[in-house]
Amino acid sequence: MSGNSAEGLERPSQVDGTAHLFCALGKIIKVLRKNAGLSQAELASITHCSEDLISAIERGVRIPQPDFLILADPLLGAGGILVAAVDDLRGALARARVRHPDWFRDFAKAEAEAVALHYYEVQAVPGLLQTPPYAEAVFRYRRPLYDEEMIGKRLADRLARQTIFEKWPAPTMSFVVEEAVLRRPLGGSATFREQLRRIAKVAELRTVHFQIMPADREEHPGLEGAFTLLTPKGRREVAYIESYGHARLITDPEEVRTYGERYGIIRAQALTPRESLEFIEKMLGEL
Repeated sequence: MSGNSAEGLERPSQVDGTAHLFCALGKIIKVLRKNAGLSQAELASITHCSEDLISAIERGVRIPQPDFLILADPLLGAGGILVAAVDDLRGALARARVRHPDWFRDFAKAEAEAVALHYYEVQAVPGLLQTPPYAEAVFRYRRPLYDEEMIGKRLADRLARQTIFEKWPAPTMSFVVEEAVLRRPLGGSATFREQLRRIAKVAELRTVHFQIMPADREEHPGLEGAFTLLTPKGRREVAYIESYGHARLITDPEEVRTYGERYGIIRAQALTPRESLEFIEKMLGEL
């Protein structure tokens, strides 16, 4: 979700060190890669993933999956070091999945398993699309304030959710974001330029439809606020809404149908995916 998403609303608690494990693994992978004489692009090619993912793993902002560690260990001449971390990594990922507050866990599980996801956002860039600096700004300036440890914990939680883009078969995904969101440079101009580039890159994926709702529309069916529609595998579509710490997972078929109808009208009134991408490219050219 957005800057007010469920991860960000959890009350501070003891940090379990998961974020530190991810950062440490990233540093180890970077050293091993350099010792092996490989560039990030070369490691990406032989491990069948993107160069951006390798960069993000090494910076500690994306989570290396167990299969990646097992594959990379011999390629990097790690001598079993990465394989030895697999059990700890799996345990950390399991803890990350249950760190969400009770009222959010149903949604987090449904999102990870969904075959279709549709997001309408009015306040900030949806959490699944946020870059690390943008997400950090969202958490750093919320009220009441988080301490530094909690900011790191919330950031790791949010970035962990973004592994959904690497899932295959990929879920059907669409986003409709209000133009006002793209006029609010959270984190400063450099951070927001990077954020717009991230949106543009994701918007070009064939599994994603990204649309902008222009501010000049004279009619608008979504003035009651942001919401998410998701379809868990083998189950009916559900809706999720939240406001000021109060979240609700909606399963009543008639109420879900109302949200689905609303989303359909919003998409019809928004710019097309191509027009939306051109809108972002134009903004980048003006920054």
